[in-house]
Amino acid sequence: QVQLVESGGGLVQAGGPLRLSCAASGRTGSRLVMGWFRQAPGKEREFVASISWNGGRTAYADSVKGRFTTSRDNAENTVTLQMNGLKPEDTAVYYCAADLDLTLRTSASAYEIWGRGTQVTVSS
Repeated sequence: QVQLVESGGGLVQAGGPLRLSCAASGRTGSRLVMGWFRQAPGKEREFVASISWNGGRTAYADSVKGRFTTSRDNAENTVTLQMNGLKPEDTAVYYCAADLDLTLRTSASAYEIWGRGTQVTVSS
């Protein structure tokens, strides 16, 4: 089994950057698609970004396209989410997730393994 642990969350002013990391441990030899999701209070968990197992393909939600970038280092078993130009509406708990399927899927229900999340708060 794979375990995921997110880090890097915190409080940032609007317009600022923040970098999230997701460390994978356990059976990390599988070809996993990695995704980022977020959930704000009172809202559904929503897709943010995903990256293929070799990093060759990425997908982003329209709301973050051009501001967020995801990447991965399979040698280090880490995935990162670089967030620039943050807005107050980006405030949420951010989750890292793994999908055993090779396609880039945007539905949270498609992802089998989840981290516990890290809080991101953007002040105006």
